[in-house]
Amino acid sequence: MSIKLNHTIVPAKDKEAAARFFAKIFGLNYDGPMGHFAPVRVNEELTLDFDNAESFEPHHYAFHVSDDEFDAIFKRVQEAGITWGSDPRN
Repeated sequence: MSIKLNHTIVPAKDKEAAARFFAKIFGLNYDGPMGHFAPVRVNEELTLDFDNAESFEPHHYAFHVSDDEFDAIFKRVQEAGITWGSDPRN
């Protein structure tokens, strides 16, 4: 049996702002809200469906990217002035 993750809901205070931010940092497209969610397609198989939430617990997402992709993402993080760290709580 082959099981693959198709989508997950990502809670956010402002789903559209969060989707735009994520897409910009990761070099992906955000095409606007679709139904109830603000989806960002990560690849052919995975969509992150951002949704508004008043409160939520922190989540940890880990993505595998090439060295070149990592460097490009990290450059965008630095250019945006985002505080970062390697601790899972960051």
